[in-house]
Amino acid sequence: MMRQFMRKVYKDYGLIRLVAIAGSAGVGYQLVNNDSADRSIQVSVPALLRNTLSSPWILPDIIPNSPIPSLGNPSLSFFSVSSPPAADVNKGAISKEASESPKPCCGCLGRDTIANAAAKVGPAVVNLSVPKGFHGMTVGKSIGSGTIIDGDGTILTCAHVVVDFQGFTSSSKGKVDVTLQDGRSFEGTVVNADLHSDIAIVKINSKTPLPTAKLGCSSTLRPGDWVVAVGCPLSLQNTITAGIVSCVDRKSSDLGLGGMRREYLQTDCAINSGNSGGPLVNIDGEVIGVNIMKVLAADGLSFSVPMDSVSKILEHFKTKG
Repeated sequence: MMRQFMRKVYKDYGLIRLVAIAGSAGVGYQLVNNDSADRSIQVSVPALLRNTLSSPWILPDIIPNSPIPSLGNPSLSFFSVSSPPAADVNKGAISKEASESPKPCCGCLGRDTIANAAAKVGPAVVNLSVPKGFHGMTVGKSIGSGTIIDGDGTILTCAHVVVDFQGFTSSSKGKVDVTLQDGRSFEGTVVNADLHSDIAIVKINSKTPLPTAKLGCSSTLRPGDWVVAVGCPLSLQNTITAGIVSCVDRKSSDLGLGGMRREYLQTDCAINSGNSGGPLVNIDGEVIGVNIMKVLAADGLSFSVPMDSVSKILEHFKTKG
C-alpha cells in the first residue's frame, strides 16, 4: 500500500512533493550526487514501514513539462532507521512513571504511610479487661487498651482502666486479663498508677518473645501533623483510626478539669470506649501519646497524654515507685 501511494504521489506531483510527504511520514531521505550521470535517492524508513518498502524501487522518469528539473532516472533505495531496544523503551516508561509518582520523602504522607505506621505498632497493642464489683457483686468489667513498651512485659495504659475511680472495687485484686493481637492471653498485674496523670503500668510474664512499640517524642508535633490511634474500642481488637493533631498543648482548665494543671494533645482521631490506654502514633510508627478521653457531646475531640509527660512519669515510677 505504501509503495503504491508513493508511486502515485511521484507520478502526479513530482519528486519534491514525494520527498515532502516522506518527511512528514517520519521517513528520512538523502539525494546522492555522483560524478556519473546517475543519481540516487536514499530513504530511511521507520521500523513500522520497513517491511512494506524492503525491495528496491526504481522511480519512473520525471513527468514531461514539469517545472521540476529532470534528475534523469534516479534509483531509490532504502535503509533502516535504528529504533531503541524494547528493554530501553520499557525502562524509559518505568522511569517516567516513577518520576510522576515519586516515593514520599521522610515525614511525608504517602499511599502506605498510615498502614505502615499501624503495622509497626499494631502487634504491641493489647486488649485489657478488668472485672468490676460493687458490694461483692460483679457489675461488669472495665475494658481498655495498652501498649507493650518493653520486652520484659511492661504495658503502658490508663489508670482509670485498671484502678477504681468511681467507688467500685476491683474483684480481680489487681489482676488484669491481657490479650495480644496474635491471640495470646496473659494474666497481668497492676504495678504502678498515677491518678493525676491517668497513667498506669501493668506487667505480664511470657516465656516467648513479646512485640514492643518504640516510644517517640511529642515535643516535635505541630498542629496539622498526621497521627494514628490504635486500640480496642468496645473490645474490637486491632482497630485503627487516623487524623491530625488539632492542638499540641490543650490545657486541662480548658476542659473544665480540676486538680493539677495538665496539658493534652488534642486530635480528631475517632476514640471510643475501650480506646483508653491505647497508643497515639506518628507516621513513623512511634508512640507519641496515650489516648485517655473524648468529648461525648462532639465528634473529633479526642485527647491524649503527651509522650514527653509520660516519660517523666515512667522515670518517676522507676526511681520512686
